[in-house]
Formats: sequence, structure tokens, C-alpha cells
Amino acid sequence: MTKIHLLSTLAALAIMTGAAAAATYKTDPGHTEVRVGWNHAGVSMQHGEFTAVSGTLELDPANPETASVTAAIATDSFFSGVEALDQHAKSPDFLDAGTYPEITFTSTGVKLTGEDTAEITGDLTLHGVTKPVVLEARLTHLGAHPVGQFFDYYKGDWVAFSASGTIDPTDFGVGSSIPLGQLTIEIDTELKAAE
Repeated sequence: MTKIHLLSTLAALAIMTGAAAAATYKTDPGHTEVRVGWNHAGVSMQHGEFTAVSGTLELDPANPETASVTAAIATDSFFSGVEALDQHAKSPDFLDAGTYPEITFTSTGVKLTGEDTAEITGDLTLHGVTKPVVLEARLTHLGAHPVGQFFDYYKGDWVAFSASGTIDPTDFGVGSSIPLGQLTIEIDTELKAAE
């Protein structure tokens, strides 16, 4: 379900001491992953990924709890590596990508929980239904990108974080006829400061 990275984006903006001034960061599509996992009939855990994710993070390093993040995920970008499963996931039985082409996340609050961790609360819209969700996030990088010395694209300021959470898809009207149980959401993303 969602990036839900979520989105694409959720700043775990903790510990942003010593960073640059307030800035807007945009997700790097090549280094943003939103993975979802589910229990297959109690037999095994299975996973898929949304491959088209975009997001924006507004961050003032001096006041990380004022940060905000938005993310959008293309529903038809779900990919598990099994074509039949992908098509079924996008069908009206589950995501109904034809009717609901986008999953979105908009943060409503950030609470620091440690030196590099934060709890991100936000509104997730999935299958046309909006519900509050909580993501546990960890800041993994803030500042110049290590490969910026080799590639111009990576010059400038970057933020990176991972985040995770769970949702019950039936709360969003997904999988009501074919129960999935809890879905786990895992997000890893790198974001570049807008120039």
C-alpha cells in the first residue's frame, strides 16, 4: 500500500543539527522504494513494490517537528515480479487502479523520538478512502551526497530516510472479499534540495 514512503516522504528529520537552512526536497525516483508485504494464507510473507513514487519534503533543520511531507504513488506501478499477481493486485478485487490511479500521503505531524528517529503521522488516501496512519522513520543522511564529487546530479544538499508502518487494507475497502490481513509498508528514499 502506500510509500505509503510514502510516501514518499516522511521525514524522520531528527537530529538535523548543523544542516543547511530550511529547504524543499524532492524525491530521487531512482533511489526511492515503497515496498508492501502481506501474509499469503498464513503460509509465507510475500512482497511487492510500487515503482512510480514522487514526494516533497519541507524541512527546517533547526525545527524538524515543523517538517511536512507529501507523497504520491501511481497505483498501476505495483510490481511483484509475477505478472498474473500484478494484474490481480491492480484489478477491482484490490487496488482498482483504473478507478483509483493514485495513492497519496500528507503528513499532519512529526514527533521526534530519538536522535535520528521520528514518528510521522499523516493522512493516507487509498482506494478513495482517507485514514490516519503512523510511520516510524529514521534519518539516514543529511547534507552533501557522497557521490556528488563524481556526478553533477548529486551535487547539493540531500536528505535520506527509511520509514515503516502497517495498515489494515480493509479499512480502505481493499481486499474485503479476499482478506489480506495486515500489510507492512517499508520506505527508503533519497531527496534532493530544490535549486
